[in-house]
Amino acid sequence: MSFLTGANMTGGYGKGPDILHDCTVAVDKGEIAVIVGPNGAGKSTAMKAVFGMLNIHSGHVTLDGEDITKLSPQQRVVKGMGFVPQTQNIFTSMTVEENLEMGAFIRTDDFSDTMAQVYDLFPILKEKRHQHAGELSGGQRQQVAVGRALMTKPKVLMLDEPTAGVSPIVMDELFDRIIEVSRTGIPILMVEQNARQALEIADKGYVLVQGRNAYSGTGKELLADPEVRKSFLGG
Repeated sequence: MSFLTGANMTGGYGKGPDILHDCTVAVDKGEIAVIVGPNGAGKSTAMKAVFGMLNIHSGHVTLDGEDITKLSPQQRVVKGMGFVPQTQNIFTSMTVEENLEMGAFIRTDDFSDTMAQVYDLFPILKEKRHQHAGELSGGQRQQVAVGRALMTKPKVLMLDEPTAGVSPIVMDELFDRIIEVSRTGIPILMVEQNARQALEIADKGYVLVQGRNAYSGTGKELLADPEVRKSFLGG
């Protein structure tokens, strides 16, 4: 069993129709797993299901061997899940440092070491720590959002479209930082529009179509698969 698994998940939002159909995603320690697929494929929905933000009426979610299917998102954070949503993921009127401090809200210990680690990982944030987060570029805001999630000392990090709306250069830099985070041993589950680039850094990949698993394998396997290339990667 993987460290984090959303297995055979079927469900949707409220009383609406099911968006996920027997969908499975998983990630292990030290791995980057990416969920890719066309618009409307259910990628972000799968991520939110793993985080407990929508009801699944079949399937289950396990973290480090424990069934957490019935837990709220807040309870999952306490269990060790860090989640970075795609939008509205920082407090724009607070400074960078205040944002990071907000990330440590569940901790009762001294978190200054974790803050130092975040600044090592994202040197630009240390430089701008007294600036309001709303004044930062899109890529820097994403670094604040990831840094804030890391302040909880998560056992697993989940990123929903971390490179949405940033330039290709910034995307490459964010991916480099994500690789660095994974090298610290934290498993990373990520939804990403930039499928080819995401699969290049992925240990594991899932291609979803209409809320179902269409293809899965290592990043290299999916990049080399002619069907995946033709249908999802532009040849």
